[in-house]
Amino acid sequence: MLFRLVRPVKRPDSSVPQFVQRIPADILPLVAGRVLTVQLGAETVRVHVTPKMRSIRFSLRTRDPAEAKARQGQAAAALERHWAAFRNAAPVVLNHKQSTALAGELYRSWADGGADRSIAVQHMPGGQWAVVRSGSEEEAAGFATARDKLEAALENDDLASLEPTLGPLVDQLLQARGILSVDGATRQTLIGTFALALQDAFAVRQRNAEGDYSPDSKASRFPDFEPPTAKEPPRTAIPETTLSGLLAEWWAERKAAGIKPSTYQSYKHAVMGLAAFLEHDDADRVTAEDVVRFKDYRLSCRDPRNGKRLSAQTVKSSDLNGLKVVFGWAVANRKMASNPAKDVMLKLAKPRRLRGKGFTDEEARAILKAASEYRPTPGETAKRAAAKRWVPWLSAYTGARLGELAQLRKQDIRQHGQHWSIVITPDAGTVKTNEAREVVLHAHLIELGFIDFVRQSKPGHLFLTRAADGSVMGSLKSLKTRLSLFARLTITDPNVAPNHGWRHRFKTEGLSAGMGERVLDAIQGHAPSNASGGYGEVTIKAMVDAMAKFPRIDVR
Repeated sequence: MLFRLVRPVKRPDSSVPQFVQRIPADILPLVAGRVLTVQLGAETVRVHVTPKMRSIRFSLRTRDPAEAKARQGQAAAALERHWAAFRNAAPVVLNHKQSTALAGELYRSWADGGADRSIAVQHMPGGQWAVVRSGSEEEAAGFATARDKLEAALENDDLASLEPTLGPLVDQLLQARGILSVDGATRQTLIGTFALALQDAFAVRQRNAEGDYSPDSKASRFPDFEPPTAKEPPRTAIPETTLSGLLAEWWAERKAAGIKPSTYQSYKHAVMGLAAFLEHDDADRVTAEDVVRFKDYRLSCRDPRNGKRLSAQTVKSSDLNGLKVVFGWAVANRKMASNPAKDVMLKLAKPRRLRGKGFTDEEARAILKAASEYRPTPGETAKRAAAKRWVPWLSAYTGARLGELAQLRKQDIRQHGQHWSIVITPDAGTVKTNEAREVVLHAHLIELGFIDFVRQSKPGHLFLTRAADGSVMGSLKSLKTRLSLFARLTITDPNVAPNHGWRHRFKTEGLSAGMGERVLDAIQGHAPSNASGGYGEVTIKAMVDAMAKFPRIDVR
């Protein structure tokens, strides 16, 4: 196999050579938003591909010319495997031996703890295992606990519960082998073999922590990985209109119009999910019957985050709506003759409502008490700990959306005489309405020390960390998940949303306190209920007077 660019690239600003390779044109719309892993010697390089990228670039991390050339070839071969995987969207089937071989790689990475034995394993709230500093007794107990969790899931045949934990590990090792996806049966087998491998690895680490370094008898049970035999794809004419191409063109236009990245990710998941389901990328071959079959298939799928079946609401609002919008755009722009998803319907039953959507007084006090008493866990960043301390209180006294508060920056906090406000703006990240608004802060927030916290913070985002490309969307998504998990430790009732409940409670309490509906809508970013409501502005003074009526929440 021939690889492009066989020589490393020299950089004028560094003596360390760089790997550079253009992304093939047919791969660009498929790889945007993905994270590619490339092995360089004993290191793993992770490359996040953005929609604007046209080339893959990263340091080869060595000044030795011979080693740099070897790593160049290693990286080029890895990318060729990635490109081949993206071109062949059909799921790959692996047998049990191949699945066990992949699990062996995971086993060796965990069983070999290295010389530093002050590393223990901890099962995090998000479902992942992480390593933390500890003594030998704590380390042994940590690995024993993690092993027990795996054993319980295997005994109860509850592999779905392990998907959030083991799924990313499966994806990473598959991608390193140039495999983009596997069929459902293979996925189940991989989760099972990975669980068994980790169970054995944790047992080894537990023995090590207890002083037992006898030879590892389990290590030899894992075979070498043999890649699946590649099947020659049928030679067909290249379609004139591809699903991936339509998606890329639609996004290029709508991005310029200001559509949110989260909407793009949702629609991308729908369009590329349809392509994988149909096992082809030809938009002109898609029929209404295909969309119906895809709809039925999605209704049978399970959410990898929690193992539960996808809701009809998710399939309707994300999958069907995404297909209708992209195909509708294609018809309007003369790229398709008709919209195959236009008449496909999914009627939803009215959901049962067992309680109000807002938090009760007891729930509000409980979560705010937990926020006030929160202390950072080992290894937790200061910004993430601050979010758990302040975002629940900000939610309680502003009724703003979780993401709007999580993306606040230091410059978004302003003073008006004796009063303080926050500016919720799309410049900080994303706002549902795409419109900035200013919200006066309740006096109790000032008493609690929020302004002191802001003054002591560095410029920029209070709770988020920017990525290397300057984006905060990944950090925002992660933080929203963490805050939801934090809220769920206190708000266990599944019939109320763990963070959105604040928006309902704020409106209820505000109306009860006599705050005008127009002012409440302006504070929460709701559209006016009638045409006249769109005239005039709600002033800072009007908000100050209204906020003075909002009752304090005492958690003592």
